[in-house]
Amino acid sequence: MTVKDSAAKRHRESEAHRLRNKSTKSAIHTYERKFRESVLASDKDAAQENLRVLIKALDTAANKGILNRKAVSRKKSRMANYFNSSFAEAK
Repeated sequence: MTVKDSAAKRHRESEAHRLRNKSTKSAIHTYERKFRESVLASDKDAAQENLRVLIKALDTAANKGILNRKAVSRKKSRMANYFNSSFAEAK
């Protein structure tokens, strides 16, 4: 138990933030899994839509400070490269 009221309030706030951040990160992992599954299924339209949803979720998380913006940029780049290499036309 905390001694000061301000410490107790800060603990309550940090717990709420932790749960909110955990929920957002879990959703991002789910979007990433759905994107990868649609790429492996060779469904270009679904993969493109899933990539759009994933990128939007990543950008939102970066803006809210849940994920580091450089980590988000790196993940977006890797997912775009994965999409492009998977659906590239054979020369």
